[in-house]
Amino acid sequence: MNRHGWWRDAVIYQVYVRSFLDSTGDGIGDLAGVRAGLPYLKKLGVDGIWLSPFYPSPQHDHGYDVADYCGVDQLFGDLAEFDLLMASAHRLGIRVLLDIVPNHCSSEHPWFREALAAEPGSEARARFHFTDGRGPDGAEPPNNWHAMFGGPAWTRITEADGRPGQWYLHMFTPEQPDWNWRNPEIPAEFERVLRFWLDRGVDGFRIDVAAGLFKHPELPDSPDPEADARTRDSVNPLAWNQPEVHDVWRHWRAVCEEYTARDGRERLLVGEVSVPSAREHAMYVRPDELHQAFFFDLLGAPWDPDAFRKVISEAMQDIAGTGSTVTWVLNNHDQVRTVTRYGEAAVEGSGLGAARARAAALLMLALPGAAYVYQGEELGLPEVVDLPDDVLTDPIFRRTGSRARVRDGCRVPLPWSGQVSPFGFTSGTQSAKPWLPQPSYFAEHVTERALADTRSFWHLYRDGLQLRSALPQLGEGSLRWLDTPPDVLAFVRGDGLVCAVNFGTSPTTAPVPGTPLLASGDCPPGVLAGSTAAWWITEGTDL
Repeated sequence: MNRHGWWRDAVIYQVYVRSFLDSTGDGIGDLAGVRAGLPYLKKLGVDGIWLSPFYPSPQHDHGYDVADYCGVDQLFGDLAEFDLLMASAHRLGIRVLLDIVPNHCSSEHPWFREALAAEPGSEARARFHFTDGRGPDGAEPPNNWHAMFGGPAWTRITEADGRPGQWYLHMFTPEQPDWNWRNPEIPAEFERVLRFWLDRGVDGFRIDVAAGLFKHPELPDSPDPEADARTRDSVNPLAWNQPEVHDVWRHWRAVCEEYTARDGRERLLVGEVSVPSAREHAMYVRPDELHQAFFFDLLGAPWDPDAFRKVISEAMQDIAGTGSTVTWVLNNHDQVRTVTRYGEAAVEGSGLGAARARAAALLMLALPGAAYVYQGEELGLPEVVDLPDDVLTDPIFRRTGSRARVRDGCRVPLPWSGQVSPFGFTSGTQSAKPWLPQPSYFAEHVTERALADTRSFWHLYRDGLQLRSALPQLGEGSLRWLDTPPDVLAFVRGDGLVCAVNFGTSPTTAPVPGTPLLASGDCPPGVLAGSTAAWWITEGTDL
């Protein structure tokens, strides 16, 4: 295994394409907008970008319902524009990862439409999970599973002759039927898809629902059928984390290694792996499987030093022990943004929530391994919590009627410039509004303002990334915990860089005397301010 791969301590920026930058004026971000934003990302200092799905799709789940895995939806451009984006990114030294969705497709995918028109027991239906229902006339679902986004995980179809027919499985929405990975056509088709994009020069893939794909072959009832819907997590042990999935990642890794052997350019596989423990997580990043898998436990940890220390220690022990590196994340397109999540902050993002978000960012960038930054994180954007019901597009809201866990609030288009919406997000000959409304307080977070203010979130991220690249103590490696006062968490990296976080609200004596190298808030010499993180260089100091 190459222990010096670029991905081992890379910082990747997640681009949610429809909300990044709109080049046409239709109110929806696109690939040309991403290309226009590349100099901004180069200046920030990231190593690569991960693009959310831009494939042809009816957009029932914003592109995670894929109708064609080898194309570009006209909302976002075309393959020629994608090639221009790839070339521009590589000229700037920015690697490009695509989001691939192998667990399910769109109900508009040609193979699913073929299955609907075919007979029960046909080869077309064998690509999915079609089966007869239970009870008189098959009127009951085949089992008691519930979908992640609410409601039953099964939908009954009407056969070609008009009779009520079989049921098909969808662990998210009816518009997203699950593939049957026990059918050899499916792995063969996805190998074709991988090679299509690898041949166009992509640097790797973020794999959606990487613990999914296989279901228990007998599709039995679950002892807790509502667990997935209740937690909105993949916890049904009969539908997720089946042992056969590891063979898929071994094969995909071999495909990537084949391309790497041709030109020496290492391709990356990073999985969205949601499993009960760090130990099970580690199984996905063994040397012949995925290079990385997102470690969500840090994202889910409460603002508490003991909780942070516990999840970091478990990750370092179980995941780094495989020979991979931990892949840290604090935000993504499915989660409430940290400024709001860390709580007790005004909606506008001022106050304690913002201070904690800054501190958490500095802590994450000091940890051994790789880090992923979600767009707008570097601007300190808060969650937009007051979107009207009539603009919500998340299928969770459509399926449940509840605003709980709805994800639109972290997907509001980025503010770039100006004082009023669309804040430079959309341009062109049309005058469409952004696809989700931007609140007026986004004026405080526009990128032009952030770049001009050296105390902004943006400069904290940029300075942290620059130091991360320049200091040998950071990046890949190990850490050693320090004894600290209550509410303080501190560790040493390499031969003398200390990162410390004060989880309390009152100042305390700094773990290292002197002026910090970088701090997320005001830290007078010898003092670690409340809700603040800081880095110190400590050569010659006995720790």
